[in-house]
Amino acid sequence: MSEETLLEFPCQFPIKAMGRVDIELDLLVIEIIRRHAPDFDHQAIKMRPSKDGNFLAITITIEATSKKQLDAIYQDLSDHPHVLVAL
Repeated sequence: MSEETLLEFPCQFPIKAMGRVDIELDLLVIEIIRRHAPDFDHQAIKMRPSKDGNFLAITITIEATSKKQLDAIYQDLSDHPHVLVAL
């Protein structure tokens, strides 16, 4: 499999996940990101509720080291039933 990408690693890379607010989505997303990027800066976490307050968007910027790392993060986020969207 090719590792082709336009990104140059390491680089700052924002990862966004969205889900319902009725669970502790922030803790869930942080735990998933921490598995793959244990040294990310907790000050790089931004959260924004939807207009009606039913959904939450969480953006975490990490120091990405490879395409493989990013693929693994997105796979774990997408596989989790409480994460509705991962961008």
